[in-house]
Amino acid sequence: MRDARQLIRITALLTALSLGLAAGGGADGAGGSGGAEPKSAAPHKADPATWPLTGLPVNGGGSAEQDHPVLVLKLDNTEASAPQLGLSHADLVVEELVEGGITRLAAMYYSDIPGDVGPVRSMRASDIGIVAPVDGAMVTSGGAAQTVERIVDAGIRIFNEGSPGFYRESSRSAPYNLFTDMGKVAKAAEDGKDATPADYLPWGTEGDLPAGKPANTLTADFGSHATNWTFENGSYVNQNSYAADGDEFPADSVLVLRVDVGDAGYTDPAGNPVPETIFEGSGNAFLFHAGKVVEGTWSKDELSSALSLETKDGKLKVPAGRVWIELVPIDAKGGSLTYGK
Repeated sequence: MRDARQLIRITALLTALSLGLAAGGGADGAGGSGGAEPKSAAPHKADPATWPLTGLPVNGGGSAEQDHPVLVLKLDNTEASAPQLGLSHADLVVEELVEGGITRLAAMYYSDIPGDVGPVRSMRASDIGIVAPVDGAMVTSGGAAQTVERIVDAGIRIFNEGSPGFYRESSRSAPYNLFTDMGKVAKAAEDGKDATPADYLPWGTEGDLPAGKPANTLTADFGSHATNWTFENGSYVNQNSYAADGDEFPADSVLVLRVDVGDAGYTDPAGNPVPETIFEGSGNAFLFHAGKVVEGTWSKDELSSALSLETKDGKLKVPAGRVWIELVPIDAKGGSLTYGK
């Protein structure tokens, strides 16, 4: 009887051992050291890199690092500049006040470097607050001596007439005939160190936006010039653009920032006082996207600081895409913003 019970225990032990080996994959299987090895977690797929001036993903899973800085072209924005070349390749555009109540454009190039761009015009001290946050380089015809000194003191590189790529277009009259090949400028700006600048705006998605109010049209008035926008077929169309046909800037959003304006301390050749946009501190902000406007505030601690946007409910993010920024003087300085359904 004892032998029978011992035989039963041995048989049970062998059966359990057999089942354990089967479950563990055998002595030479994955669980050969005793017990099943835990399944490894699926590898985390990193988020794709995004371009700093648009927030859009880099195609093909590539890197946003470049061996050239953000190139900021000062572009004439009067009828005499028509047709402007190269706007469709810009990542982001800032429109700013200059003397006489007209405007000039700071067109920023990083992800897409075109060939010929222009007409290239002079820079202003206002450009420090526009360019410094991304350690950009100025592409310009030059500037007043005090402006050049301030730009250099801010650590901003300058590429102007005489630099690689610049030329005079014989079919146009001065000063609207200065152009440059941006590819040659980018090459001259290389320093052998690939890097990515900071994001220019707090990027997000359309789903991050508050409800907003209907606004299919808007007018940013600078005094002697007004830029009119209409929301059409999913993007904003500049109704008084001077860009060549097919070369217009494709604005996914228009961001209007109300700014104070000071005196730069000198006059232009015609005797007009040169204004200086104060692009630091804070003010009212209006983000136009998808036919609606969201109101909030903007702030920058210093000229070189990144732009921060908020609503009364918290941080405001800009949907990734191509953005045109209007630096419109506050009402007391002659600027205004109007919009409608």
